Amino acid sequence: MSRAPGGRAGIPRVALPAGVHRDTLAVREGLPRTPWGENSEALFLTSSFVHPDAATAAARFAGDEEAFVYSRFGNPTVAMMERRLAALEGTEACIGTASGMAAVLLLLLGLLRAGDHVVCSRSVFGSTIRLFQDFARFGVETTFVSQTDVGQWRAAMKPATKLLFAETPSNPLTEVCDIAALAGIAHAQGALLAVDNCFCTPALQRPRELGADLVVHSGTKYLDGQGRVVAGAVCASEALVAEVFVPVMRSAGMALSPFNAWVVLKGLETLSIRMQAQSARALELARWLQQQPQVERVYHPGLPSHPQHALAMAQQGGVGGPVLSFVVRGDDAAAARRHAFAVIDATRICSITANLGDTKTTITHPASTSHGRLTEAQRQAAGIGQGMVRVAVGLEHVDDLKADLARGLATIGA
Repeated sequence: MSRAPGGRAGIPRVALPAGVHRDTLAVREGLPRTPWGENSEALFLTSSFVHPDAATAAARFAGDEEAFVYSRFGNPTVAMMERRLAALEGTEACIGTASGMAAVLLLLLGLLRAGDHVVCSRSVFGSTIRLFQDFARFGVETTFVSQTDVGQWRAAMKPATKLLFAETPSNPLTEVCDIAALAGIAHAQGALLAVDNCFCTPALQRPRELGADLVVHSGTKYLDGQGRVVAGAVCASEALVAEVFVPVMRSAGMALSPFNAWVVLKGLETLSIRMQAQSARALELARWLQQQPQVERVYHPGLPSHPQHALAMAQQGGVGGPVLSFVVRGDDAAAARRHAFAVIDATRICSITANLGDTKTTITHPASTSHGRLTEAQRQAAGIGQGMVRVAVGLEHVDDLKADLARGLATIGA
């Protein structure tokens, strides 16, 4: 929408009692009902909006009056999703994007310019790493550091550092960074901290409460929850959204479609229930995998063996999340890769896909899919070996998932 300067709100809000809980916001926040009185939120499939007169149109296009003008930068259905997600994350505002990677791109285009410096975890999603590397051609330098070593983040800071970027838990090792510590490092130098909250969502973790300035989402994952659409979002202050990101969106057009926004909006209604149920299944499956002789190591924040277990429990409301990874045994990289493929190929319930966040359990080989575009050296630096398998646990019965993985593990031998 066209956002009026100074934060004046021309678009009405839903009338909710003060202090309602997040579970209620997940179902009720948005825009008021239309005069038709629909109970399920309306889907506005329109590219443009009609104005009562030319003067009003001019004011709205100039941003002097807040209103919906053109769906590339504002739509009622998209606005409903943005308001709901912002309420769940505890930020003032949110801007929807065409995908999770579009959200990262919007972030970089809005905040950075030639000569700026970024500090980024080397454990973030592979495409995110590539995007930061691509920005080097525009004069933006990125230093990649350990996800978990706060000292490395501090040592990497430069006078030109404008942004710290982390994804926690990381993909696929589920490494957890100390959000509050990174926020302190960023703010001491006037930089901003952005956190990709894809794996936990606000149902488990709210980075803003720990000091993060921006929260990035791939709505394609758990916000939708059923693998139906591609979507993204950046949650931040009203000033950043209105003054930094909306102008970029108006020019660049990586807009979220109203239909995709509507699907994510409905997904948010069941987000908390799904995340709790899928996380419980993931923890039980992780405990079972630890007992299998063919498995060398299991990564899940809910396990006491996880290096950042205590931090994860503090940041994530005592829940480990729905994603786990494990490493199968192999005498060398080639053997480990064969064994990982054997486990994946033997599944009959798990979906072999690099996507995650679905109610259907997904399984993938990160080294050849989600992180396949990285060099072997980059994968090794991130701890992603050829024997690693990632499982994003859905809502199937956990005993069936155990049996599904057991078939493949049996082909390896102890």
